[in-house]
Amino acid sequence: MRTAFLFIFLSVYSLGLAQNEHLSSFSSVTLTYKIHPKFFLYGEGQLRAIEDYSVPDYYELKGGVGYYLSANHKPFIGLGRYVNYKNRELSKEEFRVWLQDIIDVKKGVVKFENRFRAEKSWFYEPQKDLNSGRTRFRYRLNISVPLNREKIEPGTVFANTYDELFFTPSKTEPVFSRNRLYGGIGYQVDENFGLASGYLWQREFASAGNRNLHFIYLALNINIDGTDDDRDYNFPGAD
Repeated sequence: MRTAFLFIFLSVYSLGLAQNEHLSSFSSVTLTYKIHPKFFLYGEGQLRAIEDYSVPDYYELKGGVGYYLSANHKPFIGLGRYVNYKNRELSKEEFRVWLQDIIDVKKGVVKFENRFRAEKSWFYEPQKDLNSGRTRFRYRLNISVPLNREKIEPGTVFANTYDELFFTPSKTEPVFSRNRLYGGIGYQVDENFGLASGYLWQREFASAGNRNLHFIYLALNINIDGTDDDRDYNFPGAD
């Protein structure tokens, strides 16, 4: 299993290098707060430097509330603000709401997370005074496995890989609008703090031409559990 994760990571990274394109940065801080045996709150802040690795040109702030139907089944509702900059000037703002369902399947030490999401977005481009909207659907298969323990707990190193598909209904653009592949590792420092880092390849599909993005991902994940239940360490991944 560990060899398989290494092969996937190197394959994804090699795919990116083959395109001879520049690297971008993707940083995030996430907070998961279990306030009740059945409810949790989630918040996330992101900063990306897409065109130049050292110059941030995108950020997002988002959050929401989730419900435990069972230990392995978590519907969620969220909203967020997403902002793009071009030449250091605001180029596009987005307000987004989404419905999400996560179903986990565990086989031995391996966890398979199936995430389904439906989004509605409203955009405003101030330089053009243009308003627009978008409906989008996403599916992600996220696989994680602890490398030095039987389960993820403080002191655990884990491997993580996922593939996410994006579908955007449109009459003029490809319905299959984006694909993300990720491979990386993480470390659960203690009961509250975890780190994750890896490589994310993102393929954008458009009628005007496709585009590849190559991110180095770094995240700090904070988990707070206000209940007496067994801890469930959350590492959402590049989202």
